[in-house]
Amino acid sequence: MMQNVVVLGSTGSIGQSTLDVIARNHQRYQVLALVAGQGVDTMVAQCLQFKPRFVVMASEQAAQTLRAALQTTALRPLPEVLAGTKAMQEIAAHPEADIVMAAIVGAAGLLPTLSAVEAGKKVLLANKEALVMSGQLFMDKVIKHRATLLPIDSEHNAIYQSLPYAFQQDQTAHLAHHGVSKILLTGSGGPFLQRPLDTLDAVTVAEAVAHPNWSMGQKISVDSATMMNKGLEFIEAKWLFNCSADDIEVVIHPQSMIHSMVQYRDGSVIAQLGQPDMRTPIAYGLAYPERIDAGVAPLDFAKMVNFSFTKPDFARYPNLQLAIAACRSGQAATTTVNASNEVAVAAFLCGEIGFTDIYRVNAAVLEQADLPATHCLDDILAVDGVAREMAYQRIQSLR
Repeated sequence: MMQNVVVLGSTGSIGQSTLDVIARNHQRYQVLALVAGQGVDTMVAQCLQFKPRFVVMASEQAAQTLRAALQTTALRPLPEVLAGTKAMQEIAAHPEADIVMAAIVGAAGLLPTLSAVEAGKKVLLANKEALVMSGQLFMDKVIKHRATLLPIDSEHNAIYQSLPYAFQQDQTAHLAHHGVSKILLTGSGGPFLQRPLDTLDAVTVAEAVAHPNWSMGQKISVDSATMMNKGLEFIEAKWLFNCSADDIEVVIHPQSMIHSMVQYRDGSVIAQLGQPDMRTPIAYGLAYPERIDAGVAPLDFAKMVNFSFTKPDFARYPNLQLAIAACRSGQAATTTVNASNEVAVAAFLCGEIGFTDIYRVNAAVLEQADLPATHCLDDILAVDGVAREMAYQRIQSLR
């Protein structure tokens, strides 16, 4: 049966990979709606190929530009073009949507993703910030509204695939009850795994976004270089797999072929391997529990030189240590460090601060912030807003 897909963040790297998988399996999936920020040119091309019924842009200005651009094409009927967060939320919860790919980067993706959850959709979660910001609230809503939540981050998808089917089907299950002793979260170490520590201050934007294995957007690439991305994934894993920080271990694996592993009580370790290509976890999420063509070549083990593993060096990756500490502290701390990091990375990408200043901003904000109890979404958004303002002020002091 044909399934309707809503792609939140369609013009980003995950969104484009999702559409590639859909195009390869057009007999199974059709695009109901595309949602994006300001990328009008890319959206025009996507509309011409996938013919969505709805398109939502972040701003009314972008929506008007898109409407005008689509009028000049041969596409008919034209999609209904909407704008703003409220429209994103409504489309994510649309009655005809079967699957929602949640791939809007950062805090901006939280509200549309929550709307999809509250509508009981099958949600493919590529927005890690949704859980970092609001883990308990988010997971409570998944259970309450009987949504299906499938992780798309390559590491969490690998963990999910390596867990027993009975655990996958129960959002309230505990790892120990299924014989699991440890989640092993792998990370490549990014582009600066071997770079001398005393030269990290001089890292340029071009160097920071040049990931050795993965093709990603700028923000995620910088997070991978600082390994804050792994820290956010650590926090996300805590909520996705209903475990504690003590149940998760980060392992540096530069080759990015083993995407993560699950260690069992009997000494077994089950790993998920594959090319560093996001189309594999996307295809897994779209078709779960079936398998479909992702357009990804299988591994050729005869051509592999070696697999190597090390523990992360927190002197090289202080942002990772900071995120793990925030995870142990609680929800307000993880919301705070995520908000600060978004502001700091944006400032680095604009040339306002240096690479190592990202950590300095994040550490200062987390140290100085009040960390109130967060009982509802308004509490979480308030903490997020305060942290962003503190980060802006800290950046000003570094100029």
